[in-house]
Amino acid sequence: MFQNQPKGLIPAALSNMGERFGYYIMNAVLVLFLCSKFGLKEETSTLIYSFFYAGIYVLSLVGGIIADRTQNYKGTIITGLVIMTLGYVVLSIPIFATSENTTWLLTLTCAALFLIAFGNGLFKGNLQAIVGQLYDNPRYSAQRDSGFQIFYVFINVGGLIAPFVAPMLRSWWLGAHDLAYNADLPALCHQYLSLTGNMNMENANNLYALASTMGVHLSDASGVTAISEFCTRYLKVFNEGIHFSFYASVAAMLISLVIFLFTKKGLPSPAKKEAAETVRISAEERQAMAKEIKQRMGALFAVLGIAIFFWFSFHQNGTSLSLFARDFVKTDSIAPEIWQALNPCFVILLTPVIMWYFAALARRGKVISTPRKIAIGMGLAAMAYIFLTIVCAIIGYPSGEEFRGMAVAVREGMKTGPWVLILLYFFLTVAELFISPLGLSFVSKVAPRHLQGLCQGLWLGATAVGNLLLWIGPLIYNACPIWQAWVIFAIVCFISMGAMLAMVKWLERVTDEKPAVAKKG
Repeated sequence: MFQNQPKGLIPAALSNMGERFGYYIMNAVLVLFLCSKFGLKEETSTLIYSFFYAGIYVLSLVGGIIADRTQNYKGTIITGLVIMTLGYVVLSIPIFATSENTTWLLTLTCAALFLIAFGNGLFKGNLQAIVGQLYDNPRYSAQRDSGFQIFYVFINVGGLIAPFVAPMLRSWWLGAHDLAYNADLPALCHQYLSLTGNMNMENANNLYALASTMGVHLSDASGVTAISEFCTRYLKVFNEGIHFSFYASVAAMLISLVIFLFTKKGLPSPAKKEAAETVRISAEERQAMAKEIKQRMGALFAVLGIAIFFWFSFHQNGTSLSLFARDFVKTDSIAPEIWQALNPCFVILLTPVIMWYFAALARRGKVISTPRKIAIGMGLAAMAYIFLTIVCAIIGYPSGEEFRGMAVAVREGMKTGPWVLILLYFFLTVAELFISPLGLSFVSKVAPRHLQGLCQGLWLGATAVGNLLLWIGPLIYNACPIWQAWVIFAIVCFISMGAMLAMVKWLERVTDEKPAVAKKG
């Protein structure tokens, strides 16, 4: 797996792994944190999440432009790590939200998210550009796809561990205050404190039942005061536990910074490389180069258009799919955030298998081009959502909002088993492995050398556009029978697959990738 790879790959991957670990700790709880801390509706929280997630990738364009113009990729990466760390420090401050301070506290939280997004924009694309430059050496150029797959595995090692951290710290802190985790309680507590006597009777009964399991007695005249105090106390302790997880993000960012500072000398320096290769170029050569750059950028933008719709569908794992895990799946003592660990777990387990499969095909002369792999990935993503559509339609699930309004006993009887999430994330992860690391490889392959940072930023910018659409999933999820949301994602993926297949031959010509041909004899 690591054979014939450049020495700089592992240090770069380790730096990225630390940053991704800190990021995924925060990302695993962000939507639910915004709901539990500020009492926001799910649609509002996912809208903030969408803009934050999009901001990360939009700002990667800014980070790429800065690095390309200054030719100081390493300095830009270090600055990004420092800025991200400051953002996590702000998020870690455990201030209890009240009606008096919610406005400025929510503004401060959004400012912290901006710092994280901006720092990530300076860091993410430029580190990927440096990894791509490792493979400009002809000795390693044939290993470009496999190198980015290895790089992607390290990203997901951090992503695998991270979702366990926040629920563990939150549950520990609740237990230290003689309270227990319940996914429904934060919303119910906010409803009670804001509505009091006007709260829906079904929701009020659910709140009383859960509060009584934690020692709250409602039989006497002080019951109203007791439940009010319980709600305030539960929300305070619940969210303090989440804030502690942001401390872990700060620590992870500092580790990533230290790794990069100690290993940066072994990574390429594009500015020096360009200066060493400066030669005189004739007018004819310059015109040919301009034509080639135009073709390469056209191919890049074509693939970016497909990537938008993949990320729009795939990143539902942080919005509507996270809500689905919370509402419709029998998770018992397993927090809904932990199910996000399925994806990185499958990435780590399946990447060696897929690399072996591609290598076996290559040995038989049946090389699959990178554009064709991306098209296959879109088809696999569509199959994942078709599977979820069938399950939800057969069971007859209503909208998320209607389901949460049902009695607890009714809801428990309708919930499906964890096997649904396991299979869903299996299909989505295989699709991701055909698209995301290979997309990074494709970008580094077609990008002009003097625009490496910008082009990696454009790939992340396409992700940003997809993320700006994430709010659509929860909107449909709460407004219609949920199978209708999954149908939309399946259709989007199928259309994208068709468009990619229609462009495959052109993209193969631009990237000098020949279609699969079996060896004779």
